[in-house]
Amino acid sequence: MRREDWGGVVDLIERVVGEEDLLASVVGGVRATVREVAVLPAADIAGHTRALLAAATRALAAGRGPTEAELSFVEELAHTRARQGVPIEAVLGAIHVAERAIWSRARDTAAGSGIDAGLLLDARELYDDWAEAVRARLIRAHREAVAAGSHAPAAERDLTVLRRLLVGGSAAGLAAAEAGLPVGGGLWVLVARPGEHGLEQSLREQAAQALVAHVDGLLVAVLTRAPAVRAAGGTAGVAGPAEPEELSGARRLALAALTAAESTGRTGAVHVADVAVLAAVADRADLAAMLTDRHRAAWTALGAQARPVALAVRAWLEAGREVGAAAGRLFVHPNTVRNRVQRFAEATGIDPFDTFGAMNAWWLCCTWLAAVEGAPAGPASGSPAGTGPSGAGSFPRG
Repeated sequence: MRREDWGGVVDLIERVVGEEDLLASVVGGVRATVREVAVLPAADIAGHTRALLAAATRALAAGRGPTEAELSFVEELAHTRARQGVPIEAVLGAIHVAERAIWSRARDTAAGSGIDAGLLLDARELYDDWAEAVRARLIRAHREAVAAGSHAPAAERDLTVLRRLLVGGSAAGLAAAEAGLPVGGGLWVLVARPGEHGLEQSLREQAAQALVAHVDGLLVAVLTRAPAVRAAGGTAGVAGPAEPEELSGARRLALAALTAAESTGRTGAVHVADVAVLAAVADRADLAAMLTDRHRAAWTALGAQARPVALAVRAWLEAGREVGAAAGRLFVHPNTVRNRVQRFAEATGIDPFDTFGAMNAWWLCCTWLAAVEGAPAGPASGSPAGTGPSGAGSFPRG
């Protein structure tokens, strides 16, 4: 075979590989045919396919098998797919679909370009030799990666899978399949403080329905069913149901629910929908700053009574506007609560008896108290009015 004849075949292959629509067609065919790969981002599949095509073209041009550098790339592909939970059969199936599409296009193009069919067959045989070595390395590396993962401690595996779930998107879909979690039935995310030992033990006993680990300083679980409020123990925030791809957002909502539950003294598993207003409030520090700036003069006018007034209004609202209950919580006379609520209304112009006015009043008092006490806003503490740090003479910021 003359060198120029072989050069014509290589040029043909390079031209086919470089056609703009080919890669998109290959990726679409792979995602439509191989179910386990369909959840991967198109860019992921396209990137690896493009690299394999480029390596194969270089091998054809030189009339050789794969180099060690090319095989190193193949090993990295195998490790990536193993971490994503894609079985080796699916990886090989995806490569087969891509190969079939590429050589079909090459055959059609060769017929109109005057390339001898025998030369194209020689090129295909050389490619098959190259591909066989690639497949062997791919299978071996994938098995090694799976084996290494299976020998990791159970807690470490749970943490790895859970982190991938919480990323959301297609990576979460693969992680859910790897963990045996249902796809389509909806999942719940639960977030709690690490010290909730009873809750953690309860969750770990539900190994078939929950994936539990400590993530970024929090106890996090992904469950296949909504946790029972009474059985959970301690305090936890819950969000769901959500599809695996939506778990990143669900985790954020569950954390907001936990913060809101803690601020109002709730226990058990608290769904974010049950504390939606509080969760929204906690997430808007910019609006809290605007609210306090708007009522800066009121804080100054209240003077030494600013903190006791804020405590009284917050306790009164959290007690459902029951004066007696608020007074008992603060260890003051009921008339003291009434007077302080009245002073707050006069100083701020906010009507705490109005539905939306009550929400603004509660938010403003919590923000004031959090600033002067240096702690998150929460329910009335039960400490006597007037004790603790005083806000007199200064206005809380942030």
